[in-house]
Amino acid sequence: MLIPQRQSRLADLLAKRGMSDLDSLAGALKVSLSTVRRDVETLESQGLVKRTHGGAIWVGDRDSSPRAYAFDQRIDLRADVKRRIARAAKELVTDGETVLIDGGTTTYHFARELFGRDLQIVTNSLPIAQLFANDERVELLLTGGLLYPRYGVLLGPTSERALADIHARTLFLSVAAVEDAQLYNQNLLLAEAEQRMMRQVQQVVLLLDSSKFGQRALARLCGLDTVHVVVTDPGIDDAHRQQIKRAGCQLIVAEGDA
Repeated sequence: MLIPQRQSRLADLLAKRGMSDLDSLAGALKVSLSTVRRDVETLESQGLVKRTHGGAIWVGDRDSSPRAYAFDQRIDLRADVKRRIARAAKELVTDGETVLIDGGTTTYHFARELFGRDLQIVTNSLPIAQLFANDERVELLLTGGLLYPRYGVLLGPTSERALADIHARTLFLSVAAVEDAQLYNQNLLLAEAEQRMMRQVQQVVLLLDSSKFGQRALARLCGLDTVHVVVTDPGIDDAHRQQIKRAGCQLIVAEGDA
């Protein structure tokens, strides 16, 4: 493979993955570590990637970057409702505290409400981390791990090891579905990461638009009784309000304009 072809292939890999370690890139391209390191340096000089310790992050054009995935397709879905939920949830955050924010479009809207506040924010989400990259008032910790491009979150053993050393006051997360007082998500690794997050905090806050109730997805996460607070919109029906109450959760219905 000629050098330009190899570097083009490397750029394609990083654009799809968002970030990767050098060992994985070398394996995918069937080249040595020294070769892939030189190619990463070349791409960095072109403004396409940013080198990290042992890896690289894609920072190239948006159209070919990992944000052109399902996250971007879903960010505007029921956006007014998600913004309303986000504004209600931000009142649960006190300046100076450490909060853990899971990936997702609803939590992304929530994170936007925290911009400019004095906080420590821990997240496994690349889109959320990008929000605070230049916010001097926020101390940001991005967990490592394997990028799940569909949602822009970092998962796997590396992420779980990082989370095991973190203690935060509150976890803010969303899920794909809630049915029969059980929470579900669409990916087994994502559910495992969220279970680890729950073990590292004092309080779990679920941000969820009402359309997710009465649905079921691939991976069971936990029972509703594991959650302390549910923030949703006025579209929630009486049956699910009662279900939340029976689980012992505080229910916050985000009224008003987004």
